[in-house]
Amino acid sequence: MNTEPLTLETAIARHLAWLKAHNYAEATLETRAWVLGLFRAWAEERSASLLAEVTPGLVERYQRHLSQQPKADGWPLAFRTQRARLVPLRTFCRWLRREGLLATNPAEDLIMPRSEQHLPKTILTPGEVETVLAGPDVATPTGLRDRVILETLYSTGLRRRELIRLGLGDTDPERGVVLVRQGKGHKDRFCPIGERALAWVKKYLADARPKLARPSGPDGGTLFLTERGGPLTAKYMSWLVTGYIAAADIGKTGSCHLFRHTLATLMLENGADVRFVQAMLGHACLQTTQIYTHVSIKALQEVHTRTHPAATLAPRTKPDAPAP
Repeated sequence: MNTEPLTLETAIARHLAWLKAHNYAEATLETRAWVLGLFRAWAEERSASLLAEVTPGLVERYQRHLSQQPKADGWPLAFRTQRARLVPLRTFCRWLRREGLLATNPAEDLIMPRSEQHLPKTILTPGEVETVLAGPDVATPTGLRDRVILETLYSTGLRRRELIRLGLGDTDPERGVVLVRQGKGHKDRFCPIGERALAWVKKYLADARPKLARPSGPDGGTLFLTERGGPLTAKYMSWLVTGYIAAADIGKTGSCHLFRHTLATLMLENGADVRFVQAMLGHACLQTTQIYTHVSIKALQEVHTRTHPAATLAPRTKPDAPAP
């Protein structure tokens, strides 16, 4: 029987294996591994490499460390970031207690930072979107692929990982939808896609993908391929889209999620019901979608212009004459 004390590293590995066995998403596993790895590295720097050394005092010190840790620009970590690093640790500690690896939960009294709700910093106008979409050189296979990627992001609002996982059979031109397999929360959903985007997908399948695919390439049947015939990675997707937005020279920056923000805002401004937008974006909670109602202020601006006395250059009524 092994009587050696359990290390923090081994406990984390067991926790991740447990999550995988219970069908947690691959993206979740990657995030948990990274976040818990940060905690382990911090603890080991303070000579706390054994699981038994993970005490309430150590967890509290780590929380203080996060609140005081400066980013590269000198500013402290945002409360949202601090929370994102503490939630997996709290879950890990609960699991340790439940599995009997620790007698008590060292994070039981942890007070989490309050969540903040930030509005999207950047939204594209329809004209700016068209400028970005016109960037790729569609005369080349990769340029045509990139145009289709941008068109699909704009038309569907898919997350980055959802888009790179699209398969060859996941677009349905007759119904005008794409099938998103295993989106966030391991949920499948159908998402509408416009006629223009579908026309670009059809052109890509006919003219570009056959040139990118390799006879024995490891494409896994994914829709979008790299120059070497393999599936795109999330990091590559971010680099690709960021580059086209920067090259458009519209004075705005962003990446894949910028199209998601833009789609939601423009649809709401044009009269879409927030619950339809929620279904399209795959949000589990309506509150997540409602953030875009604060961004789409077109209707509020129209009411302001129509009703506020100082909203136009000419006053609505003549001011009273000054008293003699």
